[in-house]
Amino acid sequence: MWSIGFEISLALMDMENALMRAGANGQAIMRSILMPDQKKLYAFRMRIPTLLIALALGMNGLAPALAQDREVPYWASISSPEVRMRVGPSRDFPIEWVYKRDGLPVKIVRVQESWRLVQDPEGAQGWMAASLLSLERTAIVVGEGVTPIRTSPSDTSDLKWNVEPGVVGKLGKCTAGWCEFDASGRAGWVLKERLWGAGEP
Repeated sequence: MWSIGFEISLALMDMENALMRAGANGQAIMRSILMPDQKKLYAFRMRIPTLLIALALGMNGLAPALAQDREVPYWASISSPEVRMRVGPSRDFPIEWVYKRDGLPVKIVRVQESWRLVQDPEGAQGWMAASLLSLERTAIVVGEGVTPIRTSPSDTSDLKWNVEPGVVGKLGKCTAGWCEFDASGRAGWVLKERLWGAGEP
């Protein structure tokens, strides 16, 4: 059983969530290899046990939606250092995951008032407040092993850096199977197939 104090702490954390904004997602750089945060690695979320109680329904989020309504599905990104994914579109619903990756790309698959049903890079789905999401396009490196960031969209162009799976960066234009990718200022071209968040949602 969870204590009353812990439940109150969760309520306070929900209030703080709405105040969290900005903050760049940093990646450690060692010997020209871009790596995800060593504390988080590719496990960018943390599961929260579901409360075994009946929850009242009908309370809607009060914060204005920053991720505006569009035809679903569409890409978005997390715009807060910590975001909670819930099992339903209200703060009354239990928290299932806590995400601590500002800029992490997500796919919006459903819209309900000020809430968005999102899918993360590993396929998990749940509801997030629209005010904690942005329409800024980002991507996360996926696949096995490092992938190169090159000076131009070609296998024969110069190598600038290597990036490991789990690195998140800003996504630019894509052409001929390559996409512009900026990981904390280390920018260049990365194969589109190695980026979750590029292409059609």
